[in-house]
Amino acid sequence: MGLILLIVLPFGIGFALVRSPYSTGVSDVPHQPVPFSHEHHVSGLGIDCRYCHTSVEHSAFAGIPPTETCMTCHSQIWTNAAMLEPVRESWRTGSPLRWTRVYDLPDYVYFNHGIHVSHGIGCTTCHGPIGRMPLTRQATTLFMSWCLDCHREPERYVRPREHVFDPDWTPPENQLAQGRELVHEYQIRVGKLTDCYQCHR
Repeated sequence: MGLILLIVLPFGIGFALVRSPYSTGVSDVPHQPVPFSHEHHVSGLGIDCRYCHTSVEHSAFAGIPPTETCMTCHSQIWTNAAMLEPVRESWRTGSPLRWTRVYDLPDYVYFNHGIHVSHGIGCTTCHGPIGRMPLTRQATTLFMSWCLDCHREPERYVRPREHVFDPDWTPPENQLAQGRELVHEYQIRVGKLTDCYQCHR
């Protein structure tokens, strides 16, 4: 029995370590040039995701806002706040802010924000309760099995397009029934979603 334990235990520890927040980065808050709060800007001020992430509906990359977007407001309000000095410096010099990516997929994985958004996958499905995050953190593991859960049963995750950017949207009681209707309406090809080439190109 002891020999079996000696053989199995390292595999169990390795498996647990690989899936732990230490390895996956879940809940990590990376250092940023400015402590940007989605909670304040999205939930507090009601700014739509697309105001800053301008390409999210039409391209693979959601887009990082240029300094000009920040300065639309911050040339008028909080103009002397110390924590916003990097933004003002970027504006003065024309040098972009160097944001740290919170989600960084491996190079061998293809992901397109526009396709997911147009097919009713909401921001919070992947990014977690982003509208309630004072500092942006990684909410999900990005493991292939996590992606495949959605690709195998999109009806459990798809929502009406008008709610894709709603950070407070909650699934209705009839989510599966509504989800099946939306999968049909949005022409989501369920049988093709788990083909390797969908994500590995």
